[in-house]
Amino acid sequence: MLEIESNEVFKDVIGQELAISLLSATLKHKRIAPAYLFTGSDGVGRRLTTKRFLEALITGGFSVSRERQRIEGLNHPDLTWVEPTYIHQGKLIPQSIADQAVINKKVSPQIRLDQIKELTSFLINQPIEASLSMAVIEDAEKMNEAAANALLKTLEEPKSGLLILISKRPERLIPTILSRCQVIPFKTLKSDDIKKIFSKIQSTQKIDLSIGFDQKELFMLSNGSPGALIENINTWKELPDKLLSRMQKLPKQSIDALALAKDLTETIDGEQQIWLISWLEINLWNKSHNSKEIKILENLHSQLISFVQPRLAWEIALLKLSELQN
Repeated sequence: MLEIESNEVFKDVIGQELAISLLSATLKHKRIAPAYLFTGSDGVGRRLTTKRFLEALITGGFSVSRERQRIEGLNHPDLTWVEPTYIHQGKLIPQSIADQAVINKKVSPQIRLDQIKELTSFLINQPIEASLSMAVIEDAEKMNEAAANALLKTLEEPKSGLLILISKRPERLIPTILSRCQVIPFKTLKSDDIKKIFSKIQSTQKIDLSIGFDQKELFMLSNGSPGALIENINTWKELPDKLLSRMQKLPKQSIDALALAKDLTETIDGEQQIWLISWLEINLWNKSHNSKEIKILENLHSQLISFVQPRLAWEIALLKLSELQN
């Protein structure tokens, strides 16, 4: 039997020993299930591990640059990758592309029936290069009812292909779909693992935490997720230093609170404002443990995602917070 060097192909997956152990055993003993369910929070390595597992299936467990590039680029002929879509001007726009496009996102993206039909047809076909056809459904909990029923029918009539579902909310999947998948659990990372990842980022980027938040706040905001850690660092770097300095010490006077609300809403976009609220909750709680402040910020968050006029929402919140500072 071929000895699988699974540790090599998974070596850049940090803090997921259980998931890697289960997948490595699968590869070593060549007992590939027809369907897997990778569960866990966003940003903990499910997507990366999926790609490494697919690479290992193709290469026999070794890290091969050409195959890794093809998998990373999602352009291997025996791989199809499905993600939730928006409908825009009569066309399906994948979620990853929509995040960079100007489209109406008030309606949540879905995985639709036509996408599952195409996936089923793909799995029926004989693979071109690999030993089996491979399909991945990302954010599988976003399948609409018709798509979920079609997928269930596919799972009830297993073909020679491999299907991997990635989901952070598996309880939203049809129980019969769950029962036909081998579950691979992913955990939030321990603080030591997060610090290890942060050190790697810090070694390649010039990160000054003297303005905005300290490492403790950064790690708390990331909540054990390497993906969230990277996003938080990138978001923080995009915010103006002067604005971060002003947020460190909230205004006590009404006129200053109104001025800050004006500058906030004119300087940064909606997503950055939502991020700033999350950071401010941690920052204020660490300073005062005042539940009234947190409640004000929670209400502000709800108003912003409900499309309340942002400047007005910030004015009300900052005026209330200024009263608590006196």
